[in-house]
Amino acid sequence: MSRRITVVTAVHAPSACFLPEAYKSLREQRLPDGWEWQWLIQEDGYGEEVRPYVPDDARVSFRQGRSGGPGVARTIALARADGAYVKILDADDQLPPGALARDLAVLEADPAVGWATSRVLDLLPDGSTAGFPGDPEEGPIRRGAVLDFWTANGFRAQVHPATLFVRRELLLALGGWMALPASEDTGLLLALNAVSRGWFSAEVGLLYRKWEGQVTGQSAHTDPAEREARMAVVAARARALADYEWQYPPAY
Repeated sequence: MSRRITVVTAVHAPSACFLPEAYKSLREQRLPDGWEWQWLIQEDGYGEEVRPYVPDDARVSFRQGRSGGPGVARTIALARADGAYVKILDADDQLPPGALARDLAVLEADPAVGWATSRVLDLLPDGSTAGFPGDPEEGPIRRGAVLDFWTANGFRAQVHPATLFVRRELLLALGGWMALPASEDTGLLLALNAVSRGWFSAEVGLLYRKWEGQVTGQSAHTDPAEREARMAVVAARARALADYEWQYPPAY
């Protein structure tokens, strides 16, 4: 098994300026002896604005592709992934020290856990951070728990999909991210939880940047008709996976 963590980042021109800060947070990660990371940066589209912000580092791979949204960009980047695990890092976010090592330790310790998530702090424009209530207790997340909570709480998951750390083969088996204009990461989270147990770390694992240009802050993201359709297909996929009783690890 490859002793490598593949960090996947989708980027478009407006968020490219944040890549150096994401890179700095990645360089500050400390992994166990013998482990390393690779960073796959995939531009959602073609242009000249992103490349100047890509670090000059042999561990960093940059590609461009036709625009299809962040889920498409992340999924096509998996063609270059050779790590045993995949970590999501959006271009405008940052990893606190120790985040990768904590996630790695959880999945290395228990082969029956398919994915891990962690607590999030919002990173505000003035550089301050803010948390929010409602995090679950640290520990395992049973199969189906995320869908149950999400359905009962206005389509809000109790763990954040932007913090996902997942086994690469499991991610590939589910087809990567959903082909949706938004909520593609929530769709993946619910699908993962439909087929496998997860883990939640109460230590902060992501600084989630709040800024006026982020995609989730645009009016299209909250269009009622589109949102209803997204939520319907996200839920249907998770329920179908549960009904078919496909699971990780396989039951022989």
